[in-house]
Amino acid sequence: MKVVALIPAYNEECRLPATLEAVCSLEEVGEIVVVNDGSGDSTAEVVRTFQRRIPGRLQLVDLSSNQGKGAALEHGLAQAAGDVYLFLDADLGTSARQARALLDPVLEGRADMTVAAFTGGQSAEGKMGFGLVRRTAILGVRLLTGQQVTSPLSGQRAIRAELLRELGGLARGFGVEVSLTVGALHHGFRVLEVPLPMRHRAHGRGLRGFWHRGRQMVHVLCALWHCWRKGWHRWSGI
Repeated sequence: MKVVALIPAYNEECRLPATLEAVCSLEEVGEIVVVNDGSGDSTAEVVRTFQRRIPGRLQLVDLSSNQGKGAALEHGLAQAAGDVYLFLDADLGTSARQARALLDPVLEGRADMTVAAFTGGQSAEGKMGFGLVRRTAILGVRLLTGQQVTSPLSGQRAIRAELLRELGGLARGFGVEVSLTVGALHHGFRVLEVPLPMRHRAHGRGLRGFWHRGRQMVHVLCALWHCWRKGWHRWSGI
């Protein structure tokens, strides 16, 4: 089975090199696609440097403007055909090596989608926030599907291509993960959360962190609403 790693990246020139080093070490991954989502830094040049080191395995999709996480992933999906897709955030650094544990259950036929459940805190750099968006997403998934999850916002996932085709596209912005979770559960796919000691960049509790979480909350609520409108809930037939 061909595994394609998709990494959306926005202004991640500092952490992306370590992330790419880690993903390149995963023998299961046959192709890596980095989508530079309109970054204003040298994210694209970081990818080009790695392309020269591993020609033929790494592809850059360079978007001229920032389109959001969901759209960036859609651009990546359009560029590389695979049997299993590994979604990873660009700021994981060396902890991206842990993604092998996400691939195994899918490649072995034990799950259709695996989700990384971060253990021991998500960042070693500072506070991640107060958890309101995550609790809202957990509640939304439970109300729509009747099932309890712990990490509906985790961007670290291994997903069978059949699941993505069944759902028919990704939600916009930061709503992509919660929509994937609701859609997969509603359609009867096997979703497995895998506890992993991954780490990524903290947004903190300052003004920038509040702005990020505010946008994330809006996107999550919109995604839950769109899931409802699609009939992805337990009071509707598939």
